[in-house]
Amino acid sequence: MLYIRRNYRNKVSADLTNYEVRWKETDLFVSTKRDCSKQAYSVLKKLRFQVEDYIKKYPEFRTKMEPERVVESMPEVIKKMVNASKKAGVGPMAAVAGAIAEEVGLDLMKYSNEVIVENGGDIFSKIDSQKTVAIFAGKSPFSMKIGVKLKPGKIPFGVCASSGTVGHSISYGNADAVVCISPGAAQADASATAIGNIVIKKVDLNKGLEYASKLGVSGCLIIFGDKIGMIGDIEICKIH
Repeated sequence: MLYIRRNYRNKVSADLTNYEVRWKETDLFVSTKRDCSKQAYSVLKKLRFQVEDYIKKYPEFRTKMEPERVVESMPEVIKKMVNASKKAGVGPMAAVAGAIAEEVGLDLMKYSNEVIVENGGDIFSKIDSQKTVAIFAGKSPFSMKIGVKLKPGKIPFGVCASSGTVGHSISYGNADAVVCISPGAAQADASATAIGNIVIKKVDLNKGLEYASKLGVSGCLIIFGDKIGMIGDIEICKIH
């Protein structure tokens, strides 16, 4: 997964102002042109309340493994989760980390022309110069040895990861890391989960890449032990 270890986070964006924003279990690492921690904290609290309130009203939403249909009265963050999960064919909570990172990031673009929001390894990015994030892939020999290059552009995008061997997120697969790049962080998050679910053995790596192409993600990388597979517009580099 795109796991930025706490002692590694400080090295992510030397040319930006970096800070952590926490509310309950959510721990964001944010990089902007100036300190926007108050704004980020306010948006994060609002989003967490919306998600938690929705789950209180509809408890099955938390554990549902199939796509949900969009209802107009849903909060925007819930709609984003539902739409992303529907396209990927997974439950809506598979997109929650990416959706929160995306919503916080979009709001912070009002204050900074460059924004990076990392939420548990799921990243929203709007940058003017190239950045690199390391890939944590459990016991794989590639873990923290390679990174994904985040390319600058006018349009924000998401870089999200799923793992069957690392972390607490539910995955039916066993890949050490599945990294997806998509125009939206919620979509990248749901897609990484969906692809990870079908990579159960090393021989499934190509199957996962084929499914990534069907989902229409911009790029996908899969790490399974000592094997790497990539498809689309994704570039890796060595981490020194």
